[in-house]
Amino acid sequence: SCQPLSWNFAAIMAAMRLGPAGRCFSGRIARQFVPAASSAWSAAKWRMLSPRAVILSGRRQCGGMADEYGSLGISGNIATVSDFMLESGYKFKQVETCYKTYGVLNESRSNAIVINHALTGNADVESWWGALVGPGKAVDTNKYFVFCANVLGGCYGTTGPGSIDPDTGKKYGMSFPKITIRDMVNLQARTLQQLGVEEVQCVIGGSMGGMQALEWAAEIDKPKLKSFVSLAACGRHSAWQIGISECQRQAIFADPAWNDGSYPPEEPPHAGVSVARMMAMLTYRTHPAYSTKFGRSVVRQQDKLIFNVESYLNHQGQKFNERGFDACTYVYLTKAMDAHDLERGRGEYYSVLRSIAKPGMIISISSDVLYPPSEQMELAEHIPNAQHHMIQSEEGHDGFILETRAVSTLIRGFLGELQ
Repeated sequence: SCQPLSWNFAAIMAAMRLGPAGRCFSGRIARQFVPAASSAWSAAKWRMLSPRAVILSGRRQCGGMADEYGSLGISGNIATVSDFMLESGYKFKQVETCYKTYGVLNESRSNAIVINHALTGNADVESWWGALVGPGKAVDTNKYFVFCANVLGGCYGTTGPGSIDPDTGKKYGMSFPKITIRDMVNLQARTLQQLGVEEVQCVIGGSMGGMQALEWAAEIDKPKLKSFVSLAACGRHSAWQIGISECQRQAIFADPAWNDGSYPPEEPPHAGVSVARMMAMLTYRTHPAYSTKFGRSVVRQQDKLIFNVESYLNHQGQKFNERGFDACTYVYLTKAMDAHDLERGRGEYYSVLRSIAKPGMIISISSDVLYPPSEQMELAEHIPNAQHHMIQSEEGHDGFILETRAVSTLIRGFLGELQ
């Protein structure tokens, strides 16, 4: 049980780095939550918090619907891993990982932090979580050696369906082997060992990245992992999530340019990928967010009036194609997420959760309809050393990447506790 804590509104506002007027503060103050007046929390105060029921008030987007990603592309270093065996039994003679690092690995090679991206992210964490990582930030690169890699099967530098099969000299396409979240983290672990990392202080990720964090906690022995943070994720994909993924894949398959995945690089199935992205954008947000931003407003487009929300979604689909996200990669990564199940090959699901002994922090977004908070609460209930926190937000699933003030506050506190 927790000791009752007094309230300090000014300290909460300072820790969340909100403006003095608090115009973007949602109004519901955190229950059992009093951060120190400085940006760092004392470990003593952190330990007084309830591990199951801390609620942070996240910031509400003012004056527009924020975008979850900046400009993405291939950026980073390349590491080559030989004789890499997949969970399916398929063995790559060589597989490449595109990664970026921030900060310096210490002499004991023990100050690493791994950050895992979501479905459409890349290794350049500064482009999509820059408010979280850097000197003096929650993941302090003056203290930690931060590693982020494009996942196996990705299209931003790591071996994936768009890569050349050395046996045929042609693009893999849909002949690429089946991959899993577990395969992704095993490749990351192999890459870190090549870099000389012996201990990882924490693995952090949201959405598909949160699934990777959970697999790290259940799967990886080398390098040694001390803790994990999983945001807006689940321990196994549900029928709801699988169904949403399948609808998006069918949109891609329905594009004649798909051609069973055998499309030339210069003529990809842009229409199908665009519709898949539009579907996804609906599940990433909420009814209130769309109502607040768009309502029934109209805009003029090509000499006709259309609803503003139509214009927005069409723009998001177009922008996704401009980012060069590969259609085959979209299919493979969504299938990897659908296959995600901590139970597979390990025993009964809840027994597997109870076997995860590493300290963990599970974070929910209150309005998330894609990965509802009940799924994170279930994880925290059964993982012995996990604490659960909920960020109050109208942003929906994308709150894990948009509510940077609240996420930073929680991660700063959790890492401080580990010290």
